[in-house]
Amino acid sequence: MAQPQGYRQIYRQTYRQTYRQGCLAAGGAVLAVLGGCASAPSLEADNVKIRRVQNIVVIYAENHSFDNLYGLFPGANGISRATPEQMTQLDHDGTPLKELITFARDGKPDPAYPRMPNRPFRIDAAPVNRPPTMVVPSPIHDYFYNQEQINGGKNNMFAAMSQVGGWSMGHYDGGSDASKFRLWQWAKEYTLADNFFQGAFGGSYLNHQWLICACTPQFANGPDAMRVKLDASGKLLKKPGSPSANVGAAQIFSDVLGGQITLDGYSVNTSQPTYQPSGIPPAPGGPRTHANPQGGKLGSINLGEPVPPQTAKTVGDTLSAKGVGWAWYSGGWNEAVADGLQAPDVPRHVIYHAPAPSPNFQPHHQPFNYYARFAPGTADRTKFIKDGEDFMADIGAGKLPAVSFYKPAGRDNQHPSYTNIMRGDTHIADVLDKLRASPQWKDMLVVVTYDENGGYWDHVPPPTGPGWGDRWGPGTRVPALIIGPSVKRGFIDSTSYDTTSILKLITQRFGLEPLPGVRANAGNLGAALQ
Repeated sequence: MAQPQGYRQIYRQTYRQTYRQGCLAAGGAVLAVLGGCASAPSLEADNVKIRRVQNIVVIYAENHSFDNLYGLFPGANGISRATPEQMTQLDHDGTPLKELITFARDGKPDPAYPRMPNRPFRIDAAPVNRPPTMVVPSPIHDYFYNQEQINGGKNNMFAAMSQVGGWSMGHYDGGSDASKFRLWQWAKEYTLADNFFQGAFGGSYLNHQWLICACTPQFANGPDAMRVKLDASGKLLKKPGSPSANVGAAQIFSDVLGGQITLDGYSVNTSQPTYQPSGIPPAPGGPRTHANPQGGKLGSINLGEPVPPQTAKTVGDTLSAKGVGWAWYSGGWNEAVADGLQAPDVPRHVIYHAPAPSPNFQPHHQPFNYYARFAPGTADRTKFIKDGEDFMADIGAGKLPAVSFYKPAGRDNQHPSYTNIMRGDTHIADVLDKLRASPQWKDMLVVVTYDENGGYWDHVPPPTGPGWGDRWGPGTRVPALIIGPSVKRGFIDSTSYDTTSILKLITQRFGLEPLPGVRANAGNLGAALQ
């Protein structure tokens, strides 16, 4: 097959530079295209494997660390390899916690959950006995919290810096009779990456942005009420009298969303788009297609003002510039658009609405909807942002574009607190079955991964240093399954990856302009291919 225009030139140039300079400071543009700190022969081999792929599908699930879902997976770098320092959670003063206590919404011990020894524990076994068919608490997953939890790579502040306390140390055995995750079977059949990290510290909102642009949204003129409050050491400012983690959850000065904007004007925690569907209804008398610029509330939660339309370059831009087909498919998109266009005083029944039959659409999981290029009424919005039903139809018809992103609706995304793990496991496994039956399967590569850890503990420190760490991440380790006919079978891939590895793979395969935020030393997933 003929390569995209300019591809061979890019490859020859970057290959020669990498061959000469090895893994030293070869330059972000070089490694952003080829990916990883690898020898020239291995880069060439990865490139040959990646060129065979005609369709890349990314399925983006929600809020589980690697250890939380795959910490007991045979042969993987799981919980048994954690050091005592990593397993033993500390209080705010640096002393080990006496026990792990799950806190309720009021920040006090929840009598519905047993107190546990200070170490990782099974959620789906005695004495906790919460099978994956049950909805369970959702640990806070926040940009500033995540950094404190990681604690310089020691990973021993997860319980102290969580509103649910010790619950953050729980995990499942996906291969046990109590669970039997279908995705475990896909992982056993194909490749499980056990060294894949979320691209950014914190929650879903920011990590969805990093999936498409490897960048952090700007909100320079955001209101002071949305800005984080930090102490002199750069940590979240605790209220006077904030309790020991042996007693209750930490009390933070920043609002319930943890401080949406950094002190220098970057949007890092859950914030709403200017365009509908948004958690903020339209303004009275304003355009129905837009959120109220004055902001709004979700129940008693102040959502703040909407993020201004973004203009940074995304992978959608680089794909379109090369004429490569792509789409962002989202479960419940069409229903949510209609829901968002209602009058501001009409209750929402799709957006952030969990009761059935609502898909429980999550606006902050829709990164392209934050960008001016995809504003309501634009041709690009219609062309590239599609409903989940379109995804299923395109799979069956063999009409998927070269690059497909699929975001399951809230009810199917495995997010704790508003859905259960098993529902999402079944849904994603069913999608994989459909993809394997597709006419396009023979040339397909599927990546199933998670936006972030959901506040759950993981023992492996995120990579740091030149070519890796920056102010934005990487954050905690998450699961990643690499699936397809060209993928190694029954393989555990321990190459160092993060969310930007997906961008690196897409960039290399289609000869795209590299995005500057893609990390130089993150692998390109080529090691999982045969």
